[in-house]
Amino acid sequence: MLTGNTGISTFKGEERALRADRLGLPGLLLSVVAANAPLMVVAGVMPTAYGVMGIVGQPLLFVILGVVLILFSVGYAEMSRHVHNAGAFYAYIARGLGGTAGAGASLVALVSYSALQFGVYGLFGFEISGLCETYLDFTIAWWIPALLGVLVVGALGWLKIDLNAKVLGVLLLIEITLVVIFDVAAIGHPSAKEGLSMHAFDPSTLSGAGLGTALCLCIAAFVGFEQPPVYAEETSRPQVLVARVTFLAVTFVAVFFAISSWALSVAAGPSQIVGQSQKQGPGLLFGLSESIIGATFTDVLHVLYVTGMFACLLSFHNVVARYAFAMGREGLLPAAFGRTNPKSGAPAHGSLLQTVISLVAVVAFAVTDGSAAADHDPTAPVLKLFTWGGNVGALGIIVLLATTAFAVIGYFVRRGALRTQAPRIAASALAGVALIVIAVYAVKDFDVLVAGAGSAVSWILPGVIGVTVVGGLVYGLVLRSTRPELHARIGLGNEAFRIEQARENAADADQAEPAAS
Repeated sequence: MLTGNTGISTFKGEERALRADRLGLPGLLLSVVAANAPLMVVAGVMPTAYGVMGIVGQPLLFVILGVVLILFSVGYAEMSRHVHNAGAFYAYIARGLGGTAGAGASLVALVSYSALQFGVYGLFGFEISGLCETYLDFTIAWWIPALLGVLVVGALGWLKIDLNAKVLGVLLLIEITLVVIFDVAAIGHPSAKEGLSMHAFDPSTLSGAGLGTALCLCIAAFVGFEQPPVYAEETSRPQVLVARVTFLAVTFVAVFFAISSWALSVAAGPSQIVGQSQKQGPGLLFGLSESIIGATFTDVLHVLYVTGMFACLLSFHNVVARYAFAMGREGLLPAAFGRTNPKSGAPAHGSLLQTVISLVAVVAFAVTDGSAAADHDPTAPVLKLFTWGGNVGALGIIVLLATTAFAVIGYFVRRGALRTQAPRIAASALAGVALIVIAVYAVKDFDVLVAGAGSAVSWILPGVIGVTVVGGLVYGLVLRSTRPELHARIGLGNEAFRIEQARENAADADQAEPAAS
């Protein structure tokens, strides 16, 4: 070492670690729930699940999935007390099932969260285009605001995470308030023909060919609850806050969306909700809102619908950037991605990578789908990019959740904690089996989602996740064979750096002893 042990170690440590103590409980909770985008789910996801999948029992699905994910969180939250790594899913999987599985999970996480983000960019651009035409009386192609959104999100991704949390928090609280106002008004003004019906909670409403895809869409609505471990290195008390926020997030999402989806069915009428959703799509919420509350509230709701999407995009961007950072730090990606912005402590290179990929994805879809042509389908950003991207991403998250549930079991069994952690291991096993069943149903029913797009698309879309899993596992096996030291560090995060630093210090001490004598 040319400049002495302390200087080199500090420099490396600062570059290879995210800035600590940036987030407390409120900031962490707001950051992860923002990914759920409450208003976007109520206006965009719920009408899709009702209309495309024809499942009236959507509120019951949210309750069932809430139970499954709370079971999952029992082991997941306990794992967060032992492992603090921005790689979250892949770090947990590596620690429980080995480095090869961890390498596979890292690629699945990047692809899944990116697919979700690409989908939201499609909806974001479509809605801003519609707002410009409605309120400003000029037409703009959807991909222009989408690209501008990519650039703004990318710029914010370079800033301090606590500043991002403040932006997300303000937008999220306004969203939640507006949805609650609608829910109360809708329940207070039920359909004249059917009244305050609880039919949506009847188990018989869960029949139909679209059940698997509806499960996938509803799981997508929960995405965000699993993100607290991603920010563990940036929280003040990760051993406490990460577990607490995980349970708060999944419970809030399950209750909030069960009530909101029920409120939609009450306002439209259980027997009419599927037909109305097919006819109006995302316009269902706004049509009901205008008839029940009034035009002014609905205009505000429409604007906040877009800002909620932006909050969701920023949240996904932050997560992907941190996954890229963790992978760069451990050698799964080039080392440059494992460096942070020295001023903000944000994963700058990971953020830049995600910005570039998002720009390419939006441009590629616009070109291949003929968005610039005069006869193009104006709903393609919603019915294809948003719906397909959302389901591909959700399927990947389901695979990660199921694998993580079994990784929790493997981790505690390896540590000899089978007896002391028995309740958490049992909860993880139940959740893992349930998530595998959900994944199988989702793949089986993908043809319902892409009806009219050709049979090939129904296997190509889930095949994206399958190919990513296989590719990631092959990558892990190659690393184990060619770079065993790197393979052994997968999932260790800063622990690997501290071990390396200790070895360097010990080596320097050994060299110093003969010189002193």
